[in-house]
Amino acid sequence: MNDVKIFRCFLTIMLGAIMAASVVYGQNKFQEDVIQTSGGDLKITFIGHGSLMFAFAGKVVHVDPTMMVFPDYASLPKANLVLVTHEHGDHLDAKAIEAIRAADTKVICNAASAASVSGAVIMKNGDKQTVAGIAIAAVPAYNLEKSFHPKGNGNGYILTFGDKRIYVAGDTENIPEMKALKGIDVAFLPMNQPYTMTPEQVADAAQAMMPGVLYPYHYRFGDTDSKKLVDLLKDVSEIEVRLRDEQK
Repeated sequence: MNDVKIFRCFLTIMLGAIMAASVVYGQNKFQEDVIQTSGGDLKITFIGHGSLMFAFAGKVVHVDPTMMVFPDYASLPKANLVLVTHEHGDHLDAKAIEAIRAADTKVICNAASAASVSGAVIMKNGDKQTVAGIAIAAVPAYNLEKSFHPKGNGNGYILTFGDKRIYVAGDTENIPEMKALKGIDVAFLPMNQPYTMTPEQVADAAQAMMPGVLYPYHYRFGDTDSKKLVDLLKDVSEIEVRLRDEQK
């Protein structure tokens, strides 16, 4: 079975799991963390899988909203900014975007996603811009050998909130461009097989960039033991590994 067929099977299985869990999502609060910055608190909401929400200085940023992960996006706060890393269905959902879109919402996508989202602004690897006072840099996200995520297509994003730089890696492996990043305060690194990274690859990337806080994410429906990462980095005191199961 080739990589594309494997990925389609994964999406089918994941959709079934998410639909089965939708009652749980409706009954429980999302898990949240707060990061202190020079511009005030940054609140991180873990929607699930690769979907995140940031609230900072009265602004709301949604990353990879999709109803495959949370069926009721209309119940969430409207977005000032939406970021889409790439076009796979567990990251891009035009209906979820419309549910959180206001008249002044800016949607930023990679080129392949923009075709599905009206009025989207394309950012390519290496592009930078500022939206709603938030500096955004698009960085590479790709597989080193597999064909799930080809080089030059998807984005990771580095967001600056006050004096803190937050790296949301998207679907990628421990590529050289990631390992060369400096000054990252908080990193979200994907960890599920066979599509993104193993715990060993995440540990390798983290020790290269040395974020103060590391969240492995995109692993809820993957075949990966997230606790293995904690063991791999237990002697690296500079990195705080935080495991979040997306829902309390």
